[in-house]
Amino acid sequence: MAITIAPFDAADPAAIDEAYRVGAAANDADLPDFPPFCRRRFDAMLRHPMPGWVTLWALARLDGVAAGYLALDLPQLDNTENATVELVVHPAHRRRGVGRALHEHGLRLLREQSRKRVVGMAVSTLPGGPERPEAGAAFAAAMGAQPALAEVRRRLDPATVDQAALDVLLAGARAHAAGYRTVRWHGRIPEEYVADIAYLDGRLSTDAPLGDLEWEAERVDADRIRGTEAALAARGRRQYHLAARHEATGRVVAWTLLDVGPSADWHAYQQITIVDPAHRGHRLGLLTKIENLRHLLDHEPAVRAIDTFNAASNAHMVAINEQLGFRPVDGWTDWQLTV
Repeated sequence: MAITIAPFDAADPAAIDEAYRVGAAANDADLPDFPPFCRRRFDAMLRHPMPGWVTLWALARLDGVAAGYLALDLPQLDNTENATVELVVHPAHRRRGVGRALHEHGLRLLREQSRKRVVGMAVSTLPGGPERPEAGAAFAAAMGAQPALAEVRRRLDPATVDQAALDVLLAGARAHAAGYRTVRWHGRIPEEYVADIAYLDGRLSTDAPLGDLEWEAERVDADRIRGTEAALAARGRRQYHLAARHEATGRVVAWTLLDVGPSADWHAYQQITIVDPAHRGHRLGLLTKIENLRHLLDHEPAVRAIDTFNAASNAHMVAINEQLGFRPVDGWTDWQLTV
């Protein structure tokens, strides 16, 4: 039984295809309620990386058959001692040393790049939730990683939302938000808002609970925002934004984002929600999330599942999401390894 590992990149369509099929098989086996593994997204990850990141890819073959892949993300603009990793093994080829071989290959790359830490995620089963494979967490622990941040994925079925109750929540939020007005858009951020959105996006890496993760504030400016928009457009993401603007200053001080991918019109992600600390206490998070939920469903009536991830310790945002009707599905742990 021979395991070989070879790097690949955007110029190697055969390897991309092999890696994609590994990812699709793992997605179907491990997370059957997720959308199908998106080919357009996977291709774009190689051809249109996020700004400020370099990704090193490697494909593992077992006796010549594609059995797993490694994607090692290296931040270039900040967190230059850190990396994040996705390590995937085909369900038919697990427990044969493929994961360990990819891990060891990744460690060599990390040391060559002078990285000191690497972070990866693994799913787990919640009490009363659907069964999830525990192999990812067991593997991370066996490799010496430590659990650094506990997260929970919650899902909302829009068909179950009590619209009358939502109206009451929205009216209460608006009553507390005097002096603010909401604005919305699809896709590209209007030029007049992009600097404020860059500021809010940069705060996310410090304001959201990080547990024991060693992760420094990310440097986000308008150019980085525009580069991210281009990368997401290449992935086919349809984005729905809603923000609160402070009328006295004209500044955007709260922002939330929902998006839908090209391969599953029934599924959306609740992405970023953030409020400038100077403007908290006005229920702007609740206000923007409710209005944006309706904004999304007006344009994407096929959506029947919306997923969101929150740190388990983020009690305030969890409470808002549960008011909207999001319910826990599974746990996710960020595992951190010192190289």
